[in-house]
Order: sequence, then C-alpha cells, then structure tokens
Amino acid sequence: MQNLEQTQIELGYIPLLDCIAILWAKHRGFFAAQGLEVTLNKEVSWASLRDRLAFGMLDAAHCLSAMLPAASIGSDHVGIPFQSSLVLSQNCAKISLSQKLSYDLAIHSSDSPQQSAQKIAQAFAAGQSFSLAHVFPYSIHHYCLREWLALANLELAKTAKLATFPPPYMVDAILNQSIDGFCVGEPWNIQGEIFGISQIVASSQNIIPAVADKVLAFTQEWAAQHPNTVHSLTQAIQMAQVDLKESKHFPSVWQLLIDYQIVQFESSETRHTQHYHTIQKIIQHFIHGSATPKIEDFEWIIQQMQKWGQIQKPTFDSLKIAQACIYTP
Repeated sequence: MQNLEQTQIELGYIPLLDCIAILWAKHRGFFAAQGLEVTLNKEVSWASLRDRLAFGMLDAAHCLSAMLPAASIGSDHVGIPFQSSLVLSQNCAKISLSQKLSYDLAIHSSDSPQQSAQKIAQAFAAGQSFSLAHVFPYSIHHYCLREWLALANLELAKTAKLATFPPPYMVDAILNQSIDGFCVGEPWNIQGEIFGISQIVASSQNIIPAVADKVLAFTQEWAAQHPNTVHSLTQAIQMAQVDLKESKHFPSVWQLLIDYQIVQFESSETRHTQHYHTIQKIIQHFIHGSATPKIEDFEWIIQQMQKWGQIQKPTFDSLKIAQACIYTP
C-alpha cells in the first residue's frame, strides 16, 4: 500500500443508480482495504455538490461529466478546475413525459425518438405550452433534451426554455404540474412509471453518443497534492465496479439502494419484476469497455456547449481543455 497523503475522505454523491459503485466500495470494505476512511455525503443538488467540491468541503465526488469542461473554461461562474480519474457511467439517461401529456399527444413507448419529438414540436407549433427539465445546465441530460427536440425542429431545440431540478425532485415536479417532462438518470424514470405519473419516451442512447455521464471528480489542486490518495480511491471504486458485474450480489445491492433511499418503490423478483431486472441490468452495464475518461468525450461536451449557446466560438484550445479534465499521475 502506498503512503497516503490523506486517509479521511469526504465523498459526495447524488442519489442515482450510478453512484452505486461508490456505495458498494464503502459497503464491501474496498475503501478500508486501501487504507481510506471514507464518509459518504448525500448532496441535495448538482449545484450544491459542485460548490462543495470546488471549495473544499468535499474531497471527491460522483460528478456530472460536463461539469469538468465547464469548470475549466470558467463558464460555470466558479472557475475552479476539476479532473477525473474514472468514469462511473456512460450515457444511460432517459426522457420521460407526464402520462397526461403522453396521452393527449398520442405519444407511445413504441415511438422512435424522432416520432415523439415531432409530436411535441407539432403541439408547440399549434400553440400548446409545456415545460421540460434537466438536472443541470452542464450535463449530457441538457444536451440530450436539445438534441431530441432537434430531431423534429432545430429552432425549437435552440429556443426552448428548460427548467432545472435535482434528480430526486423530478417525479414530484410532474405530479405538482411544475413541469411536463424531464431527462434524468435512473431510478427516477422507473419510479415515475411505477407511480403512474410519467412515461419513458426516449433513451439517450438513441439520441447522443456513448459519452461519459458521471465521473469520479476532484479539484485539480487536490489531485496534484494527493496523487497516492487519488490512486487508492480510484482503485477501490474500480474494484467495486468489477464486483457489481456479478449478478450473485444483486439482492445485497438492491438492499443498499433501499437503505440509501435511492430506490423508493417496491420492486422484487415477484413485484414489478421487469423493473427489478432492468435496474440489475443497468447496474451491471454502466460501463462499456474501459472506465478510463476519454478526451473525445470532453471534446463532444465542449462542442455541445457551443452548439447550444453556453459558450461563444471558443478562443481556447478545446483539445487542451478536454485533456485537462483527465487526471494524469
């Protein structure tokens, strides 16, 4: 075991399925085996998590991939650069609409993403108003919603005003009629369907490339000061990722999701069975191939930031910004 610069770690997460490798590393003792004493901190929103990570209240975090180039460019108004050593999930969000809107517009689960987007665009052109939400301005969820609308109407995709809600509040926001639809990671789309509130109408996998969604992140400064700690933290979570691919663990994984209030609905091998096995499959396939962060993923995000007006035509080197997002020992 390497000499660790820091052994007590504050690690932040948002309650989503793709934080499970972090929870599992704690549960299975992988952090402890690396000499780390990790305290898990459930954050209320991505904005809160970003700020607490940037200003040192968290040492590392389960983080939206798009937060990294936004921080490096300074467009997030914080301007403290983040880096990542590990991908936690790749492009596994869904778009859900309220069941009422889906019924009114005859949007079916069998519709292609283009067909569902066209029905939304036609309703908008006819004067109907609606509100869609994503989880954070700098997220693949934001860009997925824009690209989905662009399948039907590019101008609508550019001008649509999108709300922002933390993932755990999405379903309630539809129930309270604050929004009509959202793009978010699981289990919140599944929860919306089980509760009879929303309907999944599209998958990000059919709209945008297989880019990193969530990553393990820390500030560039902290990583530079704690290289051995970064290595051990990353290794522990990688061990959890490998362990989670074994289906024999799933009953314990499911209980952990319940204990951490990530899953808040009844589901099992005998109740809502299909959803139960869907979640198992998602957890076992968060990563396709290597979990090492890729430069091209961050380049794609920067292109999206420019395409949808978050930054002007770059006066910086996009490749260097993308490279700076990846931790290199």
